[in-house]
Amino acid sequence: MSWGTDQPGYPQEQPQGYGHGSGYGAGYGSGQQQQPYGQPQYGGEPYPQQYAGNDQRGYAPEYAPEYAQGYAPADYTAHPVPEQAPGDTAQLPTVEPPPVEGEFAATTEAEAEFRGREPEPEPAQAPAPDPDAPPKPAGRDRYFDTLRAVALVRVVTYHTFGWAWAGMVFPSMGIMFALAGTLMAKSLERPALKVIRSRIRRLLPPFWFWGFFVVVAMLIHDWMPGWQIVYWIVPLGDPPGNAWGEQAWEILWYLRTYLWFVLLSPLLLRVFRLAPVAVLVLSLAPILVVHFLWEPPDDRFGSALTDLATFLFCWMLGFAHRDGVLQRLKPFAVVVLSLAAIGYAGWYAFTHQAETGSYDLDDIPLAQAFWSAGFVTLLMYAKAHFRIDFAGLARFKRLDRIVTIFNARAVTLYLWHEIALILAVPLIDQFWNVPAFETYLPLESQWFMFGIGWILIAVFILLCGWVEDVAAKKKPRLLP
Repeated sequence: MSWGTDQPGYPQEQPQGYGHGSGYGAGYGSGQQQQPYGQPQYGGEPYPQQYAGNDQRGYAPEYAPEYAQGYAPADYTAHPVPEQAPGDTAQLPTVEPPPVEGEFAATTEAEAEFRGREPEPEPAQAPAPDPDAPPKPAGRDRYFDTLRAVALVRVVTYHTFGWAWAGMVFPSMGIMFALAGTLMAKSLERPALKVIRSRIRRLLPPFWFWGFFVVVAMLIHDWMPGWQIVYWIVPLGDPPGNAWGEQAWEILWYLRTYLWFVLLSPLLLRVFRLAPVAVLVLSLAPILVVHFLWEPPDDRFGSALTDLATFLFCWMLGFAHRDGVLQRLKPFAVVVLSLAAIGYAGWYAFTHQAETGSYDLDDIPLAQAFWSAGFVTLLMYAKAHFRIDFAGLARFKRLDRIVTIFNARAVTLYLWHEIALILAVPLIDQFWNVPAFETYLPLESQWFMFGIGWILIAVFILLCGWVEDVAAKKKPRLLP
């Protein structure tokens, strides 16, 4: 997770006489360029003030029904026009109606001349865009936002039920690394140092806020930290802890891996752009080396190296999507190679269960790397090839709102969800003391704990989510 068309308005057809078309164009928030206020909503020359076949009369009410129905004072009447001999070119007397004020005042040069007024100046045209100005930020991609929201739901589901097959149905971690890689490549259009500083600033304050409660709780439960406690300040390695708080801090491997990818991204992106397709394919080589040729040490360094090798392809895949590399690939080759990677990962996971005791991808880095590579490639390629945007999600306001909250509070949700599940257990234990709850509620069901867990997650989002706003230099809010 990243902790981090153009069409003019549709002009209305102008009625003859005094036209006041609204001419509203593109919808609100669509990003389309709208016609500046005050510009004429119709084209061509100003319409004539005399009607065909009536060149012997002034602007009389019987030829302008709109004017007669309240657009001029009630006591105004047409003056008779003297007859004119054929060929006589003498100027006919003009009839000047009283000036009309307000929204019906003359707005065209012809009307102003007829009324004896100076024509009103036309509004100044909008200045041409500066080609050197930075591009305006694009709107959020609801396809990616939805993938991130579903990935977070899958993480909470997996940590509740422990289903080994959950990672095969939806490899959340690979998806979140790919999405983060895409956003990182986009951000690196700016100076790399500023981007890295911004990413770290958005990540560390929520981590420190959460870590304060976890560290204090472990200290109360007899934890004696050493110098490794510095990893609770900057998690370049796995922060230490005791067994009592393991369920809370074991998820920090993702933050540590994400932070290393952020630091390495300027170099990785430069290497990727030398030969995009070749580098993308070769990004699977490190996990093969780690698994078959060299076993990393069993310490913080080895753990970090293994996780980087496992999800390197997904991060680079984010670069490929951002740079448009995926759109240039042949559909047949993408589908065949992706399915081949998924097939190999599945075969390896099911045939090596004896080594880990399960086919859970989280316990088999090689299978995780290839399964995530194939699965996420299909998702990202579908986005690039079919231009999926999930814009229709806006029709489902509640669901769209949930997706928005999940993306704006992704760090908070990820950090606090395990604590919510931990607290759900003693809370449910108290329900057994209430006879009605014991009788009518499924207190033994994991699904009930799943529901209570989400209620507590919502509470943590309300209580702690504002830290993400502060980290992003925004005004703190209960909900985005």
